[in-house]
Amino acid sequence: MHDWKNELDALVAETMAFTKSLKLEIQLPRSLPKEAVERGDLSASEYDGSEREEIKKRVESFKAHQKHFTREREEYANSQLRRIRPITRA
Repeated sequence: MHDWKNELDALVAETMAFTKSLKLEIQLPRSLPKEAVERGDLSASEYDGSEREEIKKRVESFKAHQKHFTREREEYANSQLRRIRPITRA
């Protein structure tokens, strides 16, 4: 019954030795984005249309904002995959 405990201890010891043998450098992002997208709020002076037009402008702004975040997220994921790919092949 205690055999599995010995195997578990051996596995943990082997894993710890393996992780200590790895030499990884963690690279921080070069720079943090200042502002993802400038706010597209409409001031009272800019508003001269109907509510429908205001909603349309806000929806377009929101969609552009979401596309920007999606593109940024994909670029970050690809950069991380390029960074770890050589490590995982070894």
